[in-house]
Amino acid sequence: MIYWKKYCQLDLSTLLPWPALTGNRGAAALLLIFQLLMHLPGTAQDHHIEVIHQPPSKSLRGISVVSAKVLWASGTEGQAGRSLDGGKTWEWSQVGDCKNCDWRSLYAFSSEEAIVINAGSPAYVYRTVNGGKEWKKVYEDTSAAIFFDGLQFLDANKGIAIGDPIENKFSVITTQNKGVTWSKVKSTELPVAANGEAIFAASGTSLVVLPGRQPAFVTGGTVARFWKKEDNWKAYTLPVIQGQNTTGAFSVAFRTAGRGIVVGGDYQQPMQQQGNCFLTYDGGKSWQQPVTSPGGYRSCVAFITDSLVIATGTTGTDISEDGGKNWKRIGEGFNAVAADPTGKAVYLIGTKIARLTQSTY
Repeated sequence: MIYWKKYCQLDLSTLLPWPALTGNRGAAALLLIFQLLMHLPGTAQDHHIEVIHQPPSKSLRGISVVSAKVLWASGTEGQAGRSLDGGKTWEWSQVGDCKNCDWRSLYAFSSEEAIVINAGSPAYVYRTVNGGKEWKKVYEDTSAAIFFDGLQFLDANKGIAIGDPIENKFSVITTQNKGVTWSKVKSTELPVAANGEAIFAASGTSLVVLPGRQPAFVTGGTVARFWKKEDNWKAYTLPVIQGQNTTGAFSVAFRTAGRGIVVGGDYQQPMQQQGNCFLTYDGGKSWQQPVTSPGGYRSCVAFITDSLVIATGTTGTDISEDGGKNWKRIGEGFNAVAADPTGKAVYLIGTKIARLTQSTY
């Protein structure tokens, strides 16, 4: 719980003339007064998860929150939807002719414009400019090995999507015109993967854009690394549990250019807490373990405010009130979570759509 103390306003100058509150006795008495004030009843807020919608898709993994009221979601059965009233009601549509596509990554610019990309082969990128009423295919890759994991935009026009390695190099496509057209990055400019290294598409948040419009992504498998685009792509080793194709980093989030957090684990051992969360304060160069970790494998993490962080996965959802140093479980698990830019609204998606609520007492 988060506590806000409501202290009484006290003019201490009125106490100083009292004979009993001068010298050492006065200092002791004032200290006692402060201690008593610190234990006055305060206002406490407890976080809860409230399910607000049952989508037509069996599983949602793509989410983009434009504002407290406008959000988009996407998932299996080729489905994508938007809500204009904070998730109370939804408009769902099938994206293009791809009834079997799993739209795991989604980016929304507004209530009218959004882009989705699927996981698997063939790979498609679709775009809408009229709130999902119509979707236009703007990119296609029929390579048997193609598998995209994340989609982000660096600014209003420049975007990037990244996928698993093909011939030991991660797949990267970019756009310069708000997703109207896309092109492959040259092979000589692609990040080189280690043998058995891959990206997880569990929540579409393995790829992130740091403050300063700098793309970064996390990996797992035989090794777990944090990749950041500097002059070239540079990788930093993550201490997250790794070594198997089910282990590694699944999601990354940054509050500032230096301060970030990564979550993951082993999705085949979802209750295991060891090595599932780490913090950085130097832009990903080094990582520290929290005091207490989330309650198991977590597929998504997001900052709500500077101090409030949320993480979710198949076995539960956790809240940290101190920037990720300590965690506590608050409810059932989901695939992904996202907050609106102001931190006033937080939404979770999976087999259901939910929102984070607070009770005050």
